[in-house]
Amino acid sequence: MLASIRRVLTPTAVVQLLVGWLGFVALTLVRPIIQGSLTTPLLFSLLAAIVAVIILCAFGVVTQAERLAHRLGEPYGTLVLTLSIVIVEVILISAVMLGPGDQPTIARDSVMAVAMIIMNLVIGIALLVAGLRQAAVRVNPTGASAYVAVLSLLLVVAFALPQVVGLDGSYSPGQAVVVLTLALMLYGFFLYRQMGAQREHFQEVGDSSAAPTTSSADQISVMQVLREHRTEILTRAAVLVLTVIPIVLLSHDMAALLDQGLERLGAPIALSGLLIAAIVFSPESITAIRAALQGEMQRVSNLSHGALVSTVGLTIPAVLSIGMLTGQPVVLAASAAELMLLAVTIVITMASFLGKRATALHGAVHVMMFGVYLLVVFA
Repeated sequence: MLASIRRVLTPTAVVQLLVGWLGFVALTLVRPIIQGSLTTPLLFSLLAAIVAVIILCAFGVVTQAERLAHRLGEPYGTLVLTLSIVIVEVILISAVMLGPGDQPTIARDSVMAVAMIIMNLVIGIALLVAGLRQAAVRVNPTGASAYVAVLSLLLVVAFALPQVVGLDGSYSPGQAVVVLTLALMLYGFFLYRQMGAQREHFQEVGDSSAAPTTSSADQISVMQVLREHRTEILTRAAVLVLTVIPIVLLSHDMAALLDQGLERLGAPIALSGLLIAAIVFSPESITAIRAALQGEMQRVSNLSHGALVSTVGLTIPAVLSIGMLTGQPVVLAASAAELMLLAVTIVITMASFLGKRATALHGAVHVMMFGVYLLVVFA
């Protein structure tokens, strides 16, 4: 038991926990001082310190989730990892929504930024590094097509449909209930198939363990792991939760300072969502690129596309629920330029992952598309 606990409580994990909680305590002590008007240098210094602590804690969350992922195996492990990231994102978006500023588009901007970062920047870099090391790379086309199909519908429902049936880019309460229910049902069915009958479609091409397995056999395997490594799994889960809590506690102050900072800079509102997406997905992006360096392109797809399916399938219902409970408007309708970029991104994704091989050239196209997205954000 002690050996399992020591394996979890590494020096890095302890530092991440201490920095997170000490950062919250320090902010609590200085909050009465900083509630007044701050000079611009002090404001951005404080914001940078809070963001640094949140990123460090986010890396801690992802590290524990990744260790659980390896222990539980695929696809359960990737699910733990992606859900941990989505929880952090929902926390940060909720903090901005409930903060002092008026941010009705923060959910749209954040999820749109996540989509562009994952489907273009992360995937592009992964294909570049993998394609330059090998002539071409492969993923399981059936799994990739499932991701593309689910993402296409969820992204249309999230960003295009509110423009057509909504009022001022927002769903009415009745429409929101229908949309969040359908999104959760689709996401739940996707997970059911991914962990059951279609499990082999999300494993590495040529993996000998990719033979079809029954849901009951999978359940028995997971239960065996839970019994054999109960102490380690419970300790990692506890450390994960204790690392998430400082993110929750610091996120409100980060949101308030971010509002002030962007206002003083005269920066576009969408930059707030881009920053949240970058903060949340930086650890998982690094994990995906590491997998690409090892030639595990199916894991790259599971981490990236799976994270985006979880983000859209869970974040949109979460923010719609928050909007209905608090009476705050949630504007989801994207601009024509953003919808065009999403459509082109889906087409490029199909060309990259549904063909026989993907190359570094496909990666370059994805990275360039992300550059075009930044051009639209700052236009």
